[in-house]
Amino acid sequence: MKINLNKEFDFRKVLEKESKERNIILTPKMIEKFELYKDLLLTWNKKINLTAIVDEYEIIMKHFIDCLELVKYIGAEDKVIDVGTGAGFPGIVIAIYFDGKMNITLLDALNKRIQFLDEVINKLELENVTLVHGRAEESAKKIDYREKYDIVVSRAVASLPVLLEYEVPYIKLNGKCLIMKGDNVETEIKNSKRALDILSCKINHTFVYRYQVYDEEYTRTILEIQKYKKTDNKYPRNNGQIKKNPL
Repeated sequence: MKINLNKEFDFRKVLEKESKERNIILTPKMIEKFELYKDLLLTWNKKINLTAIVDEYEIIMKHFIDCLELVKYIGAEDKVIDVGTGAGFPGIVIAIYFDGKMNITLLDALNKRIQFLDEVINKLELENVTLVHGRAEESAKKIDYREKYDIVVSRAVASLPVLLEYEVPYIKLNGKCLIMKGDNVETEIKNSKRALDILSCKINHTFVYRYQVYDEEYTRTILEIQKYKKTDNKYPRNNGQIKKNPL
């Protein structure tokens, strides 16, 4: 979609059109919630660092449209956790799309972001969304979260070997990680063979999609990684070990 910068920008119409072009249908209620989410994001961003993206069209494309690609691979019956959710990407986007029909947990280590997300959930009246303030490697050891989820989602929070150790302990046997990455994932995949083996996982699918923002095209990848054996209790290790000696 080509945006005419000389015309008045209609957030709702642009979001509706861009999502429809990707076979993602948003109801007027969802679009209204996305607009409110955008407003809260920009307001809070003046107080705490949530995003470097403040242009409304870029927010639509780089945050909302980007994260909405995930809903093609998630079902309303799935129990989902977003590890390292940050400002709610992709977790809040998923919650808006499924409109209370799915249970989703948002995990983040920074309390200020949790406070922001709490306001988003309340103002958008999002149901079946749980906030957890904690570190990924510590929460994964707790009985309430360990191997309790069908799907773990995350967006570009660390290299793949590191991400796998953080995330795989959360998913049930035969559960999946849906990890969002940029276009150069082949090297990361090669460097993750040992981690995949140790954590008893395999890459089932690689989904590639593209979108354009003004004159620049972006290529993105979603890795679908399945767990075929329970995770050894020694994983995840502590944060220092994970970063110093990735699997």
